[in-house]
Amino acid sequence: MASSYGEDASKSALRSSYEAVSAKLAPAHAERVDREIRIHFTAMAAYRKAPLILAYVTYRDEMDTTPLIKKAWKDGKRVAVPVCDRGKLVFYEIETLEGMRAGSRGVLEPDPAKCTPISDDDLEDSICLVPGLVFDAEGYRIGYGAGYYDNYLANYPGLKVGLVRALRISSNPLPHDDHDVPMDVLVSDGSVWVCDRGIKG
Repeated sequence: MASSYGEDASKSALRSSYEAVSAKLAPAHAERVDREIRIHFTAMAAYRKAPLILAYVTYRDEMDTTPLIKKAWKDGKRVAVPVCDRGKLVFYEIETLEGMRAGSRGVLEPDPAKCTPISDDDLEDSICLVPGLVFDAEGYRIGYGAGYYDNYLANYPGLKVGLVRALRISSNPLPHDDHDVPMDVLVSDGSVWVCDRGIKG
């Protein structure tokens, strides 16, 4: 596990360290781990209650969210994924993964002309799945450096959930500042971890 103290405390150094760890993960092992994460997430009471899941489309070696999106539809839930519009995230409801287009950084996103944006009224009891390269026990994360999610989460009223392979949970606190928004819950292949007191997992 990478340290988050001393010279390794910079986000860029930690990002490189965890990318190297992920590169060593065999595809079959990653698939098995991701399946365990999905099982733990969909067993949560908050998931069963949520009418809307704000998901993300997998980037690089993040957990594959495609099976989870399909599972949410099967469970009768609405699903929305983000588009980066002038530096801001805007979530659009999707009913299929077909027709997605390459957007910022090559990440697949919906076509706003063919989808409906999510309104603030839609967010009650919703869950936002937040991508990250590494998380710590307090729910802070290091992503790929753009900061779009932190801007969005600053005013998001629902449950903030990080889906994370156990190998990507830092044993030490991660560097963060006032701009960084921590998760409420971390869901790994080993457990569901409530980061914020008073949040129901």
